[in-house]
Amino acid sequence: MPDDPAENCHFPSDQTNTYMKHTLIPVILSGGSGTRLWPLSRQQYPKQLLPLVNRYSLLQETVRRLDGLEDIAVQSSIIVSNEEYRFVIAEQLRVLGKIGKIILEPYGRNTAPALTIAALAAMQDSDDPVLLVMPSDHVITDISVFQAIIHKGMTLAESGMLVTFGITPNAPETGYGYIQYGTALHEPGTFRIARFVEKPDLATAQNYLEEGSYLWNSGMFMMRASIWLTAIDTCRRDILEACRAAWQSGSIDGDFYRIDKTAFAACPSDSIDYAVMETLSARPDMLPPGAIIPLSAGWSDIGAWDALWRTLQKDESGNVVRGDVLLHACHDTLAFSEHRLVACIGVENVVIVETSDAVLVAHQDKTQEVKHIVDILKQRNRPEIRSHRKIYRPWGWYDSVDRGERFQVKRIVVNPGAALSLQMHHHRAEHWIVVRGTAQVTRADKTFLVSENESTFIPLGTPHRLENPGRVPLEMIEVQSGSYLGEDDIVRFEDKYGRKEN
Repeated sequence: MPDDPAENCHFPSDQTNTYMKHTLIPVILSGGSGTRLWPLSRQQYPKQLLPLVNRYSLLQETVRRLDGLEDIAVQSSIIVSNEEYRFVIAEQLRVLGKIGKIILEPYGRNTAPALTIAALAAMQDSDDPVLLVMPSDHVITDISVFQAIIHKGMTLAESGMLVTFGITPNAPETGYGYIQYGTALHEPGTFRIARFVEKPDLATAQNYLEEGSYLWNSGMFMMRASIWLTAIDTCRRDILEACRAAWQSGSIDGDFYRIDKTAFAACPSDSIDYAVMETLSARPDMLPPGAIIPLSAGWSDIGAWDALWRTLQKDESGNVVRGDVLLHACHDTLAFSEHRLVACIGVENVVIVETSDAVLVAHQDKTQEVKHIVDILKQRNRPEIRSHRKIYRPWGWYDSVDRGERFQVKRIVVNPGAALSLQMHHHRAEHWIVVRGTAQVTRADKTFLVSENESTFIPLGTPHRLENPGRVPLEMIEVQSGSYLGEDDIVRFEDKYGRKEN
């Protein structure tokens, strides 16, 4: 980017604003890793896929956020993600009874390319809809206020404006960027953007809070698809050209659309703010104009454990607990337990998070520094940074219960109607014991059923497949034995999910 990014941006002066009614498509960006919420959030299962606030994941809550929205025709969401999360996202949509277009990026290129890809998809399927761009890992507790603000944003977006939403600050927060709003627009409670500012120091943040015209940058946007494509074409044509080539050369893969890997590799990485929005605020004479709407709806980006503690309901001592937790004489503490009893005595302002393979203990004031632990895990190539013991697959999940020299024990759950690939292993044999449901087993040239309390054996080197023909989840115990038990010891012959690996 040049020092003055507005130098290369010249929107045509005859850009027209139309007030026709458009449909609304939610665009959900789901590529982040959320490492500050380790050990619950992992590279292969990040925070947006976790049920941190209630029984729904943050992604599911984002999808549900427009349910019941009146007087606006809302179409199915477009979700831009990477391959790691594709099957979990599809399953979480299925659980909600929702249909969405899931677009897979082969590489992370930040939010501007992700929105550009989504806009191209939206223009292909609809007549220039309004896009509501939302990160998948935010929390909004007051849905009625949020939906009322969406109505205001819809009016501005239909008129041809690029709209962002600024969170009304309640503290001098140094972890967010800020947006200063300027002159008021015709729609009550809406303003022109005066300027964007980076994350400030504490004194500057306090000045922003006292001045009153600065809002936290939420990362949420609203605009017509054609308006975004015009803006990115004028400001960052290199991004648009790379995205258009990647979109046009992409392919449908079952429930997903894969953009072309080679074409997308040439796409620069940039954010929506840097690529377009800051340029508009620097040149108020340019079209399309940028607008900002203040939002006070219980918003949080759950950037760290202390932010989650502030969001969740507390007991009379300020504690938040989940799972099998006992507290005595504790105050302002967050304690999560996934697998065993966690007992805390006399602790204050502490975060304790227990998972099957890791335990985090941190002072509330130091939770941002979890990233340093994550960096150490990366340097040491520890598996705890990548995945949980419980691994999700398109057919269900498995949990590695125990492991020793030449053996491994897994608990496997296969969803109704789902099937593992027809596969073979070079270095291990497998014993299967069904504890719930009925398994349909293919072993070499034979297919047979295995019911509860029955078992079967898969010899090393034998082609085999496991299926669930029933209406309830199939649960079984698998005991692997052999000289090598890695997940890469697999040869696939057939796979209904189009996988070549895992």
